[in-house]
Amino acid sequence: MGTPLASVGYRTRSVPLPGVLVTLVVLALLQAACQPQAETKQARKPKAKRHLVELATVEEDTLRMSTVYAGTLRYARTVRIFTQEEGRLTSLPWYAGDRVEGGQVLLELDDRLLRAELDKIVATARQAETNLQRFERLRKKGMVAEEEYLRAQTVLEVAKAERRVLETRLGYSRVTAPFDGIVAARLAETGDIVERHAHVLTLVDPTTLVSDIAVSELVMPHLQVGEVATVRIDALGDREFGGRILRIHPQLDARTRQGRVEIELKPVPGGATAGQFARVRLAVDALRRKVIPFAALRRDADGEYVFRVGSDNHAEQVSVRSGHRLGDRVEVVEGLDVGEQVVMRGFLGLKSGTTVTPVSAARQL
Repeated sequence: MGTPLASVGYRTRSVPLPGVLVTLVVLALLQAACQPQAETKQARKPKAKRHLVELATVEEDTLRMSTVYAGTLRYARTVRIFTQEEGRLTSLPWYAGDRVEGGQVLLELDDRLLRAELDKIVATARQAETNLQRFERLRKKGMVAEEEYLRAQTVLEVAKAERRVLETRLGYSRVTAPFDGIVAARLAETGDIVERHAHVLTLVDPTTLVSDIAVSELVMPHLQVGEVATVRIDALGDREFGGRILRIHPQLDARTRQGRVEIELKPVPGGATAGQFARVRLAVDALRRKVIPFAALRRDADGEYVFRVGSDNHAEQVSVRSGHRLGDRVEVVEGLDVGEQVVMRGFLGLKSGTTVTPVSAARQL
């Protein structure tokens, strides 16, 4: 028995209708679900990231400087003893380290030849004086020519002059100490034949220890002779000794731009001697200089620079030349003016032309 046609047609029309509706509903739901996601993605598009920096102002301030300089102790009063005559050393009793008093005989030369020449000229002068007296008597009687009288007078004057020369040379055969001191070097021995102007001894004054230090041209104008300094000698431990500026040399080294200053160690402490390493501390508090925080100063292969920020908040890399560092600040010699602002923190990714957002120091960058 066959199936009725009406039943077959009903089933054929009822099957697709629910499927189409389901499909339409699913599509509508998908469209509704996708539209908010698109809007959310568009809304979540990242904004441009701000570059936060902390700024500092270039200031002019009075700097108090206390700088330590390295130096070497030396004797300010040193005399090299030379001979002024040639001959054999008959006496040289002093050795390195011996103390001598001013006026003591340091060395003696064999003076027998000079004494013989002096005796000879003394006799010649005596004879010339006798002849002159005889010519004077004859001259009064008109028995001698004026020319002969003048010649006799000249002979006597020459003899006297030669006598003074030999007496002076004889005095050179004995050399005395010019001051109380210590023999620092002995360069000959008794019995040696020495030439004229030969270096025989070196004498130093142990009470005149000084140290030469090299000081920057920026500090030199603010130093004065007599100013107090502190000296520490490594060989004598951590003790500090009083000193003062003895001399300021007027000329700077053209290459280093530094000047020479002599520091006198007075009184000289026990154990201090020439050649020891010394550390000299000078305090200067009269420097008006432009300063910035040391953290603002950067360096690369081309030199020193900072990032300057103008009123438009754009960073600009500027080359500078720094001077002395004093704690957390550094002197700026060239490149910046008072009142300008520079970046102190926030350098990561910073370059010229970057727009920055200044923040206070209390905020974490």
